[in-house]
Amino acid sequence: MTTEPSKAPPLYPKSHLVAASGIAALLSLALLVFPSSDVEAKKTTLSLDLESPVEQLKQDQDAVTVEQATNEAVASPFAQIDDTAEDSAKTAEAEPAPAAVEEQKAPGHREVTVTKGDTLSTLFEKVGLPSTSVHEVLASDKQAKQFSQLKHGQKLEFELTPDGQLNNLHSKVSDLETITLSKGPKGFTFSRVITKPVVRSAYVHGVINSSLSQSASRAGLSHSLTMDMANVFGYDIDFAQDIRQGDEFDVIYEQKVANGKVVGTGNILSARFTNRGKTYTAVRYTNKQGSSSYYTADGNSMRKAFIRTPVDFARISSRFSMGRKHPILNKIRAHKGVDYAAPRGTPIKAAGDGKVLLAGRRGGYGNTVIIQHGNTYRTLYGHMQGFAKGVKTGGSVKQGQVIGYIGTTGLSTGPHLHYEFQVNGVHVDPLGQKLPMADPIAKAERTRFLQQSQPLMARMDQEKATMLASSKR
Repeated sequence: MTTEPSKAPPLYPKSHLVAASGIAALLSLALLVFPSSDVEAKKTTLSLDLESPVEQLKQDQDAVTVEQATNEAVASPFAQIDDTAEDSAKTAEAEPAPAAVEEQKAPGHREVTVTKGDTLSTLFEKVGLPSTSVHEVLASDKQAKQFSQLKHGQKLEFELTPDGQLNNLHSKVSDLETITLSKGPKGFTFSRVITKPVVRSAYVHGVINSSLSQSASRAGLSHSLTMDMANVFGYDIDFAQDIRQGDEFDVIYEQKVANGKVVGTGNILSARFTNRGKTYTAVRYTNKQGSSSYYTADGNSMRKAFIRTPVDFARISSRFSMGRKHPILNKIRAHKGVDYAAPRGTPIKAAGDGKVLLAGRRGGYGNTVIIQHGNTYRTLYGHMQGFAKGVKTGGSVKQGQVIGYIGTTGLSTGPHLHYEFQVNGVHVDPLGQKLPMADPIAKAERTRFLQQSQPLMARMDQEKATMLASSKR
């Protein structure tokens, strides 16, 4: 029986082996120098996420410059802050209770994050302190009870002595406030540190391609600033019916920064809104007596005796008509006002300063407020769900003051406001009525006003031009 010899591995020329090794080395180098597209995409995203609003603030610009330059819808800096906090809270809630102890930076240092169902006692237990010691800590200082007012996602830092006793308790309540309890010879002492933010101006530009609130949010304006902008231009623009796709706005506003982070906003300093091809301007000015108001760029008052619409962002469901068919009575009956449909509970504002002639029930109008404005004008607000606190017959109200809330009382098929406007006792269409103006800038202050107004208008022009130039690159 012949034994078949085992097969030896094939032999290759030495030159081939050298070439193969060289190719393998080149491929490895290429992978190091040119990472995959997935890796590169992650790097790009990370780069954008790390581009903080504060770095752009150093150039006195708004944190939404990235979006403006690319015309892509990105989250506002405020949304990024809120989303981050929410994500952290969700992560903390998903973790089991023992995992709440995040890390031990140094001997005796413990950190815990407040999750759902936590109390100060449970947090003490998580770091190894007896829950009974909570009473001792809180009783040591009257203000120490603020540590028991826990918020989801709040972080508490404990410093323990070598024998495991509490020496220091520290927590960041907000971006601007931290509280501390430190143990001394006579017990624990409470202290609070409040950081004063740096106020800088920021610029934002937006174009309406959906609703005002959505477009403003995409541009980087917070909800409160959007409402402020609507109030500034509310005398000239009816945000319930006048807004059109392609309308645009520019805003310079105060931005508050603390510890390298945007923590809030202040007043609108200047703004420009183009509606249906017509441009309106506004500049905030504080006179020598300390009173602030908004004026056009050339010094005319933005304020009129009446605001255009008493409900923000409502939909007009029925217009002024002398021959409308009543939806309930089913017969032709004059509709001597304008109906604004909005969710139940939406605030209703007084159109102007005046005296309340009625705050009560009035037939088919249901809960109604009637306001007399001087000798000439009178306004009526019907179908209210209820009245705002302090609004009563015989009292006085200021322009823009909330007087009640959208409801469906009286002869009404759904939640809405019925709004009437009278001039010398005659009903007129509030949408077509020319509103009287307030006084312009006083002559003695006009030079001072223009010294503030002109640079703000010039900056908006410059910022917009820079943004448009960047988007064309």
